[in-house]
Amino acid sequence: MKKITLLLLSVFFIGASTFAQEKKITKQGHTNQNKFKQLKQELATPNSQRTASGAPGVNYTQQKVDYVMDIVLDDENQKITGNETILYHNNSKDELTYLWVQLDQNMRAKDSKTPDISTNKVPSKIPKRFFDRAFPDKPFDGGFNITAVTNTDGSNLSHTINQTMMRINLPKPLAAGEKFSFNISWWYNINNHRTQGGRSGFEHFTENGNNNYVIAQFYPRMCVYDNVEGWQNDQFWGRSEFALEFGDFDVNITVPADHMLGATGVLQNRKEVFTKTELKRFAQARKTFDNPVVIRTQEEATKIEKSKTTKTKTWKFKATNVRDYAFATSRKFIFDAMAVNINGRTVMAESLYSKEANPLYGEHSTRATAQTLKTYSKYTFDYPYHKAISVDGQMGMEYPQICFNPGRPNADGTYSDRTKYRMIKVTIHEVGHNFFPMIVNSDERQWTWMDEGLNSYMEMLAEWDYDKDFPITRGLPKNIVKYMSGDQSKIAPIMSKGDHTYSFGNNAYGKPATALYILRNTIMGKELFDHAFKTYAQRWKFKHPTPADFFRTMEDASGVDLDWFWRGWFYTTDVTDIGIKGVKKFHTKPNGNNVDFIEDTTEGLGFGAGKSTDSKYHYEITYEKPGGLVMPIIVKFDYKDGTTERKVYPAQIWRLNDKEITKVFSSNKEISKITIDPDLETADVDTSNNSWPKETKNKFDKFKNKVKG
Repeated sequence: MKKITLLLLSVFFIGASTFAQEKKITKQGHTNQNKFKQLKQELATPNSQRTASGAPGVNYTQQKVDYVMDIVLDDENQKITGNETILYHNNSKDELTYLWVQLDQNMRAKDSKTPDISTNKVPSKIPKRFFDRAFPDKPFDGGFNITAVTNTDGSNLSHTINQTMMRINLPKPLAAGEKFSFNISWWYNINNHRTQGGRSGFEHFTENGNNNYVIAQFYPRMCVYDNVEGWQNDQFWGRSEFALEFGDFDVNITVPADHMLGATGVLQNRKEVFTKTELKRFAQARKTFDNPVVIRTQEEATKIEKSKTTKTKTWKFKATNVRDYAFATSRKFIFDAMAVNINGRTVMAESLYSKEANPLYGEHSTRATAQTLKTYSKYTFDYPYHKAISVDGQMGMEYPQICFNPGRPNADGTYSDRTKYRMIKVTIHEVGHNFFPMIVNSDERQWTWMDEGLNSYMEMLAEWDYDKDFPITRGLPKNIVKYMSGDQSKIAPIMSKGDHTYSFGNNAYGKPATALYILRNTIMGKELFDHAFKTYAQRWKFKHPTPADFFRTMEDASGVDLDWFWRGWFYTTDVTDIGIKGVKKFHTKPNGNNVDFIEDTTEGLGFGAGKSTDSKYHYEITYEKPGGLVMPIIVKFDYKDGTTERKVYPAQIWRLNDKEITKVFSSNKEISKITIDPDLETADVDTSNNSWPKETKNKFDKFKNKVKG
């Protein structure tokens, strides 16, 4: 038997922890390597534009850009021609000598460097559609053809094109508070996104020779200028998305007269482009909140697609305070819509889809769109726009008020649960992007996780609202374990530019969504997290937040110091691995003025010989942390009487010893089993050390096929 007095026991615990910390600092050269040091060096210094609290400052500014556009779609030649007038508002305090314009279509130009930055090898075999994309008979003649860049008086305006960027050389410096207007004319060939890939384009149907168009990045658009990056004029290589300014759009789109079209903005001439029957049905949809109303039916669309008119119609839209513009158009489109009540204000959820996507889209697209608006509004801010459109675009891509989604049933109209849930999942995700980054307007080119990760987290909540048994694929801690425990040479921190990550989906979508899920459910609690997250969304809607603004707001609004969490999860590729190294059991015996703790040395957790002077059982448990991440220790105690108890030690328990700590747990009942992280909520990469007595089988196996909400 071992005897340790209560006083010596306490001194031993404190002394051992302090010694371990001092030894660690000495070996590392007296630099502060503590996992709980503050994020002072990593975050930008607060200023009057971006405060230490994470809120916009009194001197916060952002530019504004207004567009007037006339667009013509040539359905016979799959070509777009456009003219635009850009009005640039210099709201900054800086004098600008030039402006930068994004030319995203140039990524598809014959001389594009995008194909040259990716390595490849000759495969043993490849599906034909991917072969045709990778090894085309001739290069696609894509990219913007800029036919004119002029001043408002028609005179030529000096400009320089550098791949996917164009510099406008101003005739004279643009002072703070001044505006500058200029014109651009262009045309380009539309890519077939089904055979050539891309974030927009057309899909061709051989049955009647028709095309579905989902059109984006179709116009030269201004880069962001701010006090963080200056001009955000990084080249567009095809992966990392966009940084854009808010503004007002006045857009006229001319397409074949038999097309059904949806676009960003309020339709100004519905009576000119809708039939009387469609107008009547749309009016009904505006009053129907429970089920979609079909405005153009499948029977009507099928009849229309069998012939092509040579006439055209011009659809006229106005959009206020949006950061981008996109549209979809086809004579094949079925159109349905329903009203959504957002805190007493009616918003329209709409869908455009071809018969090939029915009945899947008819049953779920508009309903999933409506649910997204409701759920996201609950946790962030009321959806401010008048509509949200889901389009059968057979890709996953998002724009203000409109998005393009995948998913089609079998030829006989049947579909599997896998097809259904994938379609709903992507629809919720892409509609959700209306909030992040279309309104909370982060820089996607620089920080992909700020929209994809936050949106993937919110997506989970909307999916569970849509179907309580929804099979979640991203965001749950257990689902990220395989990635985080993988080859570290092929993993980048979340705080990496999207173009520079190895596993884009896991890095920008899955891991940050998991991080937020853990913050809400394990570390902060739902009440604190939800308030802080909503505060961030409301502070930065229609503005340009940075990671520092998000990190600071989450702490400022919750009163929880999270620097240790941001550093571990976002700035490193460390993993969670917490285990039980050993357990000792003690009973007590009086010894003069002291009480002796006498260790039981028999096997297992039961008492051996000797009798305790109190009714308590005392366990000295040593927890180890082979993983680099500090996390709370979540412990479940199973008692011999069949009852259980749960204890959570805050992550700060590791502050003085990053490798192992010892903690005494006393109970009136005898323990039969101790388990760490019993519900798999910390993304622990190795659960073989999570129980005492040690289990022979990894308990993660029994959870791997089970979805837990």
